[in-house]
Amino acid sequence: MTQHNHDVPDSETYDASASSLAGQVDNSVMAELLSIRSSIDNIDATLVYLLAERFKATQKVGFLKAAHRLPAGDPGRETAQIARLRRLAEDAHLDPAFAEKFLNFIIGEVIRHHEAIAEDHQAAAGNHGAGGSQRASGNRDAATGTEHASGIPSGPQASVVA
Repeated sequence: MTQHNHDVPDSETYDASASSLAGQVDNSVMAELLSIRSSIDNIDATLVYLLAERFKATQKVGFLKAAHRLPAGDPGRETAQIARLRRLAEDAHLDPAFAEKFLNFIIGEVIRHHEAIAEDHQAAAGNHGAGGSQRASGNRDAATGTEHASGIPSGPQASVVA
């Protein structure tokens, strides 16, 4: 279920010209600022849709991992993805440390989702006579340093790194 933040205007009520600078700067400067911000708004919208598509794909990975009792995290892939993203960031003149922090955040969400999917899968299997939940504990995600309760994926959404 999607949560709606009522403090943030939706696309129907969003005022792209809203600014605390209105009336304080020259009209030509304000027009240029709003034009640039319009591009930023488009980029932000694209990022949201791209992340949504990425999480749809990683959710599928989470279900596949749960069905085959595979671990939620894949430290080898995570390490390779981080190195790859750092190189891409450098090529794009983006701070590689920022890119790594961003990917680590996404990886953490993906693992959390995979773990939730696995728990749901195990609970459903347990309710159908397939036995109880067996979760290994103490697995540490190499990329994020985050401890997660199982190598088994779960979560209502999915892994970014997958």
